[in-house]
Amino acid sequence: MTPKKRIAVGGIHTECSTYNPVLIRAEDFTVMRGAELTASAYFAFLPQDDVEILPLLHARAVPGGPVDRPAYEGFKSDLLSRLEAALPLDGVYLAMHGAMHVDGMWDAEGDWIKAVRDLVGPEVPISVSYDLHGNVSQRIIDQIDMFAAYRTAPHIDVTETMQRAWEMLLRCLRSGERPFVTWAKIPVLMPGERSSTEDEPAKSLYAALPAHDRRPGIWSADQMVGYVWADEPRGTAAAIVTATDAAEAEAVASELARAYWDARGAFAFGPITGPLGEMLDIAAKASTSPVILAESGDNPTGGGVGDNGLVLKALIERDWQDALIAGITDPEAVAACFAAGVGAELELTVGAKLDPAGTSATARFTVMTLVEGAGGAFAQAVVRTGGITLVLAARRRPYHNFEDFELLGLDPRKVGLLVVKSGYLSPDLAPIANPNLMALTDGVVNQDIPRLESHHRAPGLYPWDTKATFTPAPTRSARA
Repeated sequence: MTPKKRIAVGGIHTECSTYNPVLIRAEDFTVMRGAELTASAYFAFLPQDDVEILPLLHARAVPGGPVDRPAYEGFKSDLLSRLEAALPLDGVYLAMHGAMHVDGMWDAEGDWIKAVRDLVGPEVPISVSYDLHGNVSQRIIDQIDMFAAYRTAPHIDVTETMQRAWEMLLRCLRSGERPFVTWAKIPVLMPGERSSTEDEPAKSLYAALPAHDRRPGIWSADQMVGYVWADEPRGTAAAIVTATDAAEAEAVASELARAYWDARGAFAFGPITGPLGEMLDIAAKASTSPVILAESGDNPTGGGVGDNGLVLKALIERDWQDALIAGITDPEAVAACFAAGVGAELELTVGAKLDPAGTSATARFTVMTLVEGAGGAFAQAVVRTGGITLVLAARRRPYHNFEDFELLGLDPRKVGLLVVKSGYLSPDLAPIANPNLMALTDGVVNQDIPRLESHHRAPGLYPWDTKATFTPAPTRSARA
């Protein structure tokens, strides 16, 4: 009987704005260790008759500020100790995001993946999956053998991407072929809100990728948008190709890079977009519903803080009727609501507790609903002032899926105005938006990209430099 292939599986997945003052700490991660990983729905695709899975550790957190260094080092140490115990191995699969910034480090994923490579040695193939909003470095490319990235934003192909990375690794081990990675940096950084694959030109750029996959010797052709709110030297878009044919890989990487560069000036917002006041004026005149207003500068899924009371204050000042704001992170306000109880009336000052640079709003609220999470850490309160219903959260989180609202007894389809801290809308919310508005608000993930402080990014990067020229220069992994 042929021995089963021994493959270790792990990773770390978060996205970090270097402008966000709120560190992501160990307790902010959802961590799967050992059998928890293989039992999860997230990794349900892993089992294969000819594979022995060695589950290590996978840590995932809502995007935010930089990851606390001790938290990162603790997770890495845990992963490496489990990896060492799993040796010898035939392969490694790492499920990553790619936009993690660790306090005091410039290339956190590079450090993580290099540590894995150093432990397993040069003969063991490593395959990784990434979010298309991740940042890549030569250090990362030099450690890996296969690479797959999401091809949709909003991300509706997460499982498919992970499977693609996993299946390339299985193909490598079963066939004996040894692919390598070639990449071409593209000196462009766009926010996700300008590069949604629902809109042109990203729609066509990403739709072209499967055809490149079918070219001779190409295993996967991937286009990275990169992560714009991290002031790091590695920040850039990139074309990344996994292949066994060097010439074809370089050709594909060059073609992808050139097409992306040529389209740089065409990237635009999909929804109706403008300053908050203008968006509220449009919402006030709308005869359809629900109007969905995305507060883009404080989007927690993009690395925002999630505690700005700016829109709440504006709606109170306008005496708005039939609005639902979901939500604002304010653990103090949540605690006060729990202390008061359902039905109580109390005065709350909401917002700007985590990031004092934000705006707070003060009003009298009635406590409508209380939902207690694990140990109170995920507690939520629904409160109401005038015609405004507000969701308060004890911990930073988004409200982008119907189930987020159902847990609270709310239906986003039945309100006049729904305000969410978001950029482009989620697959649940986008179809019901009538219309879809995006407010260009201040915050640590604001959309005014040329005005972002840029002390560490590479020179010649668009849109900071609008006069730079570009010729694709594909580079192979040191493992090629």
